[in-house]
Amino acid sequence: MTGINLAEVNFFEDQSTDANPVKENAATAHSPAAAKPIDSDQPAVKPTAATETTPAGNAARVHAARGPIDFNRVIDRRGTHSSKWDNIAKLSGITEPDAIAMWVADMDFAAPAGVTEALSAEVARATHGYYADTGTWAKALATWMARRHGATIDPAWVSPTPGIVSGLGLILQAISEPGDEVVLFPPVYHAFRRIIVANDRRILDCGLVESAGRYAMDLDKLRGQLTPRTKVVFLCSPHNPGGTVWTREELQALASFCAEHDLILVSDEIHCDLVFAGHIHIPTMLAAPDIADRLITTVAATKTFNLAGAHVGACVTSNPVLKKKLDARIAACGLGSYNLFGMTATEAAWRTGESWLDELLPYLQTNRDLFDLGIEHAVPGARSMRLDATYLAWVDFSGTGLAPSDVAERIASRARIFASPGQQFGPGGESWVRFNFATPRPILEEALARLGDAFADLPRR
Repeated sequence: MTGINLAEVNFFEDQSTDANPVKENAATAHSPAAAKPIDSDQPAVKPTAATETTPAGNAARVHAARGPIDFNRVIDRRGTHSSKWDNIAKLSGITEPDAIAMWVADMDFAAPAGVTEALSAEVARATHGYYADTGTWAKALATWMARRHGATIDPAWVSPTPGIVSGLGLILQAISEPGDEVVLFPPVYHAFRRIIVANDRRILDCGLVESAGRYAMDLDKLRGQLTPRTKVVFLCSPHNPGGTVWTREELQALASFCAEHDLILVSDEIHCDLVFAGHIHIPTMLAAPDIADRLITTVAATKTFNLAGAHVGACVTSNPVLKKKLDARIAACGLGSYNLFGMTATEAAWRTGESWLDELLPYLQTNRDLFDLGIEHAVPGARSMRLDATYLAWVDFSGTGLAPSDVAERIASRARIFASPGQQFGPGGESWVRFNFATPRPILEEALARLGDAFADLPRR
């Protein structure tokens, strides 16, 4: 087997040593003690009313002085209540201590330093009472969306929720009834299916069509599937899995379809910031402003900045009737008091994390290219869909001639990798596997080497 020796980088040891500069315990990453000193001649960010009064704003005054980010640094996440790493054995059955996690969509990189600064300030203050929503959080989101995506959002349109998936459940409760149908375009993010069923709604699948190496929606087919109980459409934009960035024309076509058939469109845009060079994410609210009265957009800082544990998302709609219904459900579920640490972390990310993201994206793009070339070399007959966005490789193993169960066994038992089986994503995913490549390159290279060993007996073509 080629690749790095995990023992040499102490990847799975629960300690940090000076002898290993690329290994750092998650508990000390970006800690005040471990942080690189700030150069005194670096100009601080100009304070504003918001930055002077919030932990996120205080962090904004110093984040620009941070040096280059080492995304190759391996952080040991085992034993830190990391679902991605500490749930491997429980969820996959892989019990070997050197198992590699490539399943759930969170990254193995330290969050932006400004986030840690803001959280450290909150911890140091030591008075962790109820969070007061003074409006700075929604303003930070609106500023971010305007700067990165050209979208104008009135902070009054924003409803914070404890994560996007719970937000989707609240939306369903607010705008539909039990037994109503929700349109999905599979293969698609598996939590969509789970939250629909959990809320006693029904799934109406309209499978995506692969064309020229990317996914496309078949709205003509969907037209023939609609029933009087079809009320809502869930769109994943950019799409997960597959990484398709929908074009303006595709978004407009779907919006017109929803208007024609009196459907509410819910556009989940949590991956909107993770778009690669040559592609541009267009918010649905920009592509189709004429359906603003039937559009709810969900966004979050958590995917962009590796803050999934914050469990904070936002539902955005300019329709005051929809907003009132959604807020009523939030209140009815006792969710109108927000998580102090999650709100602090995500506001800080929007205010201070842009340079971090600008360094992350080229690193992820190189990982994408490395993975695509590596998997097709390691596994004869495997094919990775070319991603426009996200860090979730989508690999078709049908060309190997192996049954999906055999593919899964080789990945888990031989390669000792926990990846996401395509069946989770609904019809059309049966022969596919999703791999999370948002990990330091030494780990990615090791994973590819293991996959090569796991499929080494397949004939070369």
